[in-house]
Amino acid sequence: MPKICYRDKRFGSARADMIVTANQIIEDYTAKGFTLTVRQLYYQFVARDLIENTVQSYKRLGDVVNDGRLAGLIDWNAIEDRTRNVQSVSSWDSPSDIIEACAAQYRVDMWARQPYRPEVWVEKEALAGVFWKVCEDQSVPLFCCRGYTSQSEMWGAAMRLRGWSDSGQQTPVILHFGDHDPSGIDMTRDIRDRLELFGMALKVDRLALNMDQVKEHDPPPNPAKLTDSRCMAYIQQYGASSWELDALDPETLARLVTDALDELREPDVWAADADNQKRGRGRLSAVSNRWQDVCNLIDSQPRGV
Repeated sequence: MPKICYRDKRFGSARADMIVTANQIIEDYTAKGFTLTVRQLYYQFVARDLIENTVQSYKRLGDVVNDGRLAGLIDWNAIEDRTRNVQSVSSWDSPSDIIEACAAQYRVDMWARQPYRPEVWVEKEALAGVFWKVCEDQSVPLFCCRGYTSQSEMWGAAMRLRGWSDSGQQTPVILHFGDHDPSGIDMTRDIRDRLELFGMALKVDRLALNMDQVKEHDPPPNPAKLTDSRCMAYIQQYGASSWELDALDPETLARLVTDALDELREPDVWAADADNQKRGRGRLSAVSNRWQDVCNLIDSQPRGV
């Protein structure tokens, strides 16, 4: 948990209190296995009535977090930027190390024998870290739409989903998450309509953000964007407020995914495939642990065998 001071800085009492509260929220979610973005941390402050839901408040919290990290008061690993990542090539100290890594990564296609083939689609890439954790655990693909999905990506998705249908599985299922605002609501319809245009008969379930969840969790509202061409129809149905998906805490979002997947899977088939996966990982680990024996066996064989 690196808290590294790069710049000495004195904080007034109000900003010092914000840093203490930020660390308390961060520690709570870290214990649950989640890493927050600044946006998600901000909504936790708003939900606790600690700051107003304004652009100025968001900027101020961002400045405090930035200064707190530079001053060694906030863990550098506690806040992440999920939109900017470096890509690098993996390397290994020995063949046994890569086999051990493969053992941890070995996966059976857990949905191959299930009646449905689900995917999780999320409007915002900034939430990828929250959703990937649960999607990885549940062996489900995650697609970050980044707003309205491009025509190329949508066509590619239709071809991918058609492949599952052609293999004999039942209708693929898209579990969609988006903001509750004029465009965010419309994106669910757009996904369904364009996939059907490309010849896919499928089920699209909007898991969040929905009005019943707004009433239950009471996330901080934002004004509906009047510049959005869909705004008038939205206001007539829902009123002048909108709500961001980020405002739901990560634990709630993860639970929505797991609950939906539990309704789609056959538990006995899932358990059998999980046992098969565990056996495969165990055998790979055994090869890694006895790598020298494997090398000796190979070296003892005549060349060409």
